[in-house]
Amino acid sequence: MKKVIVAFDVSTREELIQLLDQFQTPIYVKLGMEAIYSFGFDILDEVAKRNHDIFLDLKLHDIPNTVKKAMRSIAKYPIQMVNVHAAGGSEMMKAAVQGLEEGSNGKQRPLCIAVTQLTSTDQKMMNEELKIAGNVKACVLDYAKLAKDSGMDGVVCSVHEVKDIHAVCGDDFLTVTPGIRLASDSADDQKRVATPTYAYEQGSNYIVVGRSITTSSDVTKTYQMISEMMEGK
Repeated sequence: MKKVIVAFDVSTREELIQLLDQFQTPIYVKLGMEAIYSFGFDILDEVAKRNHDIFLDLKLHDIPNTVKKAMRSIAKYPIQMVNVHAAGGSEMMKAAVQGLEEGSNGKQRPLCIAVTQLTSTDQKMMNEELKIAGNVKACVLDYAKLAKDSGMDGVVCSVHEVKDIHAVCGDDFLTVTPGIRLASDSADDQKRVATPTYAYEQGSNYIVVGRSITTSSDVTKTYQMISEMMEGK
């Protein structure tokens, strides 16, 4: 299993293709709103023809029927994982899975995971701006339980909640953790960050790594180093 998902948050299609072509073996690629809105959905075919797996990070959040129809359309693309916001509620998450199943036409549907709290959200922001009481971890756990009960395959969370989520939702409930930085890196706009080694120790199923790999002087060497960290080496 490819435990490292590389986030390709780049400005141009040419830059994306150039980075992809540096990897001689298949990897897991995350493409989000920036890539899709800039390059269109056909960029997914460019990635897939290089045999890379795709996590389509669109964070759908709308009324259930709209999400269901969107997922039905998304399922026709060559992706392995897609996500929604858990804050959209149980009916929306159930509709997302139903849409993916309908759009997959009998094939194995993509994994569907739910975003709990963004790693850019801290306690003060959650309480004062979002008006959600309690602490971040408690909120994340509540969302994770709701996501599992709604048929999600896992959640997006920070590394710091992984152990508690697996304790409550089971080891087979996937945890996909962004906010991963090497010890020498800047945290940038992330608040709840961690190193790949710490993610491995906490039991993350997948880590999402962007700038630490894509802006390094040797992207494949850095990817391999981080992959080994996620294997406990």
